[in-house]
Order: sequence, then C-alpha cells, then structure tokens
Amino acid sequence: ADQEDLGGLVSSMGLYMLTVIFALAIHAMITLPIFLKFIGKANPLKHFRNMTTPLLTAFSTSSSGATLPLTMQAVEENSGVSNKISSFTLPLGATVNMDGTALYECIAAIFIAQAYGIDLSFVQQLIIVVTALLASIGAAAIPMAGLVMITVILTAVGLPLEGVGLILAVDRILDMFRTATNVWSDSCGAVIIAKSEGEKTNV
Repeated sequence: ADQEDLGGLVSSMGLYMLTVIFALAIHAMITLPIFLKFIGKANPLKHFRNMTTPLLTAFSTSSSGATLPLTMQAVEENSGVSNKISSFTLPLGATVNMDGTALYECIAAIFIAQAYGIDLSFVQQLIIVVTALLASIGAAAIPMAGLVMITVILTAVGLPLEGVGLILAVDRILDMFRTATNVWSDSCGAVIIAKSEGEKTNV
C-alpha cells in the first residue's frame, strides 16, 4: 500500500508541476505578448530576444532582485526604453508585479486542498485568488519568497499548513519558472508604459 501511495504522490506532484509550468507558459507566451502587441503596439518576439540574458539569469538565480540590473540594461539598451521609465517601473515591478508568483500560489493552494481531500467552496477559491494577488505584492524579490507567502493563503482559507511540506520538494524548480515569468512581465510593463508615453523604442 505504501508503494501505491508513493506512486500516487509522485504522479500527482508531476501533474502539479506541469499545471504550474503550463499556466506560467500561457501567461508568458500568450497573455503578455497580446498585451505587448495590442496595448503597447510593440513586437513581442523582438522584445523577447532582447531580454534573453536577464530571463536566463532570472531562471538560474530565481531572484528578480538579483536580475534587476540586467533587466534594466536589456530594457534600456536593447529595447530602447528610456532610463526615466525603466528606473521607475522595473524596481517597482520586481517587488509588486509578481504575476508568476500569484499564479503559482493559487495552483499550490488548490493542490494542497485536493491532497488533503478538502473541497473548496467558490468563496474560498475567490479568497485564494485575492490573497495570492495581495501576497505576491508583499513577497520579496528573492528565491523561494512565494513559499513563505503560501502560508498566508493557507491560513486565510483554513487549509493545513503542513501542506507546504508537499510542495517544498519541487518548489526550487518551479521558482525558476515563476521568476523568469515575473521578470518578463516587468519588462513588458516597462515597454507598454514607454509606448504609452510616446517614446520611440526599438521594439
């Protein structure tokens, strides 16, 4: 029976990881490029190519704070956003605009509820979404900050805090993906704001 339990846990963890990565991929490759193209009137592919170095750094360090100088350099030098806009939007974005973290926290909380066989009401799911958004604003731009914030969300809807232990094992890998998404999102925001201010960018 233990082996069956272990097999079940491994497959559900695999499914959880895939769900997080898939959700982040949709946000990074579909939602944000749509914003860039239609709101910012910018070229998403060109901007993505310009952002390769900071995105790889964000992925390897899991820290949007540590990546910030590279993000600013790429957004200014490659994508042509003025320092006036990048120096305001990017540090702010590194702390406040954590789309990847918010997405991940929603999925993690729902996964923990399922693992404990707890049915969440619509109101509880709504609380998870709102709390995840607020918690991601308050999360630090450092590795695994989202993991600290998940306890806030679990408490808000009365889920067992031990559930964090379930997601701990794979959190570092997922942190790499969500940090890259956060940095990509910040850079897209900087370009969109630069365009709205009438700046001539390179994308």
